[in-house]
Amino acid sequence: MQRIRKGDLVQVITGGDWEKGDPPRRKQGRVLAVDALRGRVRVEGVRMQKRHLKPGRKGARQGGVLEQEGFVDISNVMLVDPKDGKPSRVRIEERDGARVRVFVRSGNVVPTPSHG
Repeated sequence: MQRIRKGDLVQVITGGDWEKGDPPRRKQGRVLAVDALRGRVRVEGVRMQKRHLKPGRKGARQGGVLEQEGFVDISNVMLVDPKDGKPSRVRIEERDGARVRVFVRSGNVVPTPSHG
């Protein structure tokens, strides 16, 4: 079971994007994608990168510059407890025969993210 899943609210706890003068530390956002093999996550609004796309054949795809989020190492983010809005570590416990994620600080069960 993964401690961080797609749709979770996380906070960046370390790192910086100093070229833009805006350190991403303490930024909060939803997880857009998780790469478990490489240990990286893509967080909404964090580490924005520009991709230059060529137009597709016969106008299938419009070319131009696309701005999208880059991946951040999973060790640089923490889940945010919705009760108080502060980041907390997470542990996995077995409750009522099911494995659930639990915030270490408060003991609350981590809400299941909606993928809508």
